[in-house]
Amino acid sequence: MAIAALVKNVEMATVLKKIIEDKQIWLTEQQAVKPLATFQSAVTPSDRNFYQALNQPETVFILECKKASPSKGLIRDDFNPANIAKVYNDYASVISVLTDEKYFQGSFEFLPIVRNEVTQPVLCKDFIIDEYQIYLARYYQADAILLMLSVLNDDEYRHLSKIAHQLNMGILTEASTESEVERAIQLGAKVIGINNRNLRDLTVDLNRVKVLSKSIPDDRIIISESGIYTHNQVKELSHYAHGFLIGSTLMSEPNLTLAIRKVMLGENKVCGLTRAEDAVNAYQAGAVYGGLIFVPNSARYIQPIKARSVIASAPLNWVGVFRNEEIETVCQIAKQLSLYAVQLHGDEDENYIETLRQELPKTCQIWKALSIGSTIPKHDNPLVSRYLFDNGAGGTGKCFDWTMLANHNLNNVILAGGINPKNIKAALATGVMGVDLNSGVEVSPGIKDKQKIQAAFEQI
Repeated sequence: MAIAALVKNVEMATVLKKIIEDKQIWLTEQQAVKPLATFQSAVTPSDRNFYQALNQPETVFILECKKASPSKGLIRDDFNPANIAKVYNDYASVISVLTDEKYFQGSFEFLPIVRNEVTQPVLCKDFIIDEYQIYLARYYQADAILLMLSVLNDDEYRHLSKIAHQLNMGILTEASTESEVERAIQLGAKVIGINNRNLRDLTVDLNRVKVLSKSIPDDRIIISESGIYTHNQVKELSHYAHGFLIGSTLMSEPNLTLAIRKVMLGENKVCGLTRAEDAVNAYQAGAVYGGLIFVPNSARYIQPIKARSVIASAPLNWVGVFRNEEIETVCQIAKQLSLYAVQLHGDEDENYIETLRQELPKTCQIWKALSIGSTIPKHDNPLVSRYLFDNGAGGTGKCFDWTMLANHNLNNVILAGGINPKNIKAALATGVMGVDLNSGVEVSPGIKDKQKIQAAFEQI
């Protein structure tokens, strides 16, 4: 096993070396086709401040336009830089664009397409080893560049950073080892990106940013790169980094807006929706999920035929709530409404769940609500994608004792029961992946209050 691992490390080190060799070949060919002298006079300084965009009191996000990667292959088939940029414009502090062609299917031509859609600085992410690439990046309207200490020596870095700063371009200086971090500090890097991915074997270790950030002075901005998939990771690592660079996680999701919200805000749901206007308000506030209750004796019951118009009003991930319902009925409604998930709120046992899983469309998840009494029940059924921890049978408007959640793995748990604008921050601090808002944002059962919904999400 040790020999196999060693061979793999050598292979990946060779891949990195090969990428740089190929970049040298690309440079030679590109300079022949488009010599620097033919466009250098058209290069003007950037007017979007990369450093200022990242020097904020709140957590910042560099969101990335990435079509493919060496480790994952093709990530986003319908890669449309303009459409991606329009979504990122509402959430990103900086937008990163992969321009390497051979390994990431990128292009310098993506840079102006993205920049024309946004107000944020645009980062050119490439294996930059020559000043020609910096001038080319700025010619294509990039406002910042990536410089990787794994492929540059100190003199090369100083020369390239000087060129970039002369063009008012910012620099994201990438380091992934202790020695590279020390070099970044000594070289005066203002923004240090700690890559949690080992570029030689492509493994990811989120502890790397925790360890390497300790030696970085307070006047530098730390960006955590690679391996960020959940809001809980963001919350945990925000104690060590000022911000995050996120690409593959978002690019692999069909609904980009909801994918961003999951990572930046958490997997939050507004349940008991009965009106289109409430669904719109929930979506605009930042919700990922909308809940429709198909329990006939519930005060928030909605008929499936009426649910269609509510679903059509907002592009949420829609979750249907059922209690001790016939499997055939659950599946019928799930198929008719193309539900993202069905949430079971009754006495459904593992046999029920197993049968339901066989009958449901593969794309429809199963969620299970658990009533929390004096202990935290098991929540590890592999057929259940999410668990809701609630007080009683749901809809009570009351919380259970959240201190019970300490020291439990809550990575697949959404917290429900009496959550409102006043306690949502405390609810999320328990470590759950998101919250379920219902009675705490209502005027009356099934009728939501726009101001309360907005107030709740403003606390996140």
